[in-house]
Amino acid sequence: MTPFATPADRELIRVAIEVARTASASGDVPIGAVVVAPDGTELARARNAREELGDPTAHAEVLALRAAAARNGDGWRLENCTLAVTVEPCTMCAGALVLARIGRVVFGAWEPKTGAAGSLWDVLRDRRSNHRPEVVGGVLEAECAELMNDFFSAPSHRSE
Repeated sequence: MTPFATPADRELIRVAIEVARTASASGDVPIGAVVVAPDGTELARARNAREELGDPTAHAEVLALRAAAARNGDGWRLENCTLAVTVEPCTMCAGALVLARIGRVVFGAWEPKTGAAGSLWDVLRDRRSNHRPEVVGGVLEAECAELMNDFFSAPSHRSE
């Protein structure tokens, strides 16, 4: 069962949406992520940058995790931190979230083709994992899905 979104979760997704809007200028899929510490202090924010950096791992979640770990007092362990992202994480990102020991994952739009937080797979809550974050999905789903729909309906991206 997915826990209910809090007002703080919705605000984090709003921040992630604003970050995502900056990705389209570089030709990247508009996905944004933000990581906050347990006290709500923002540790990092990032957007997809695969095209910009020529890096297949430059997903918003991975870039945000890297930046948050660099600022976090406990190194790479992001226990009790929250990552909010506009789209359900893929398997790579979900695996990185588990390995980073993130406490909570909040996401906007479900991704039935590649989602690894309950749509296609559920890497984040797999009983075989040594760490399972709390997952809250579908937060401001329509607004997050609209970013993706607008991007992929543009003439320059219809073949992706």
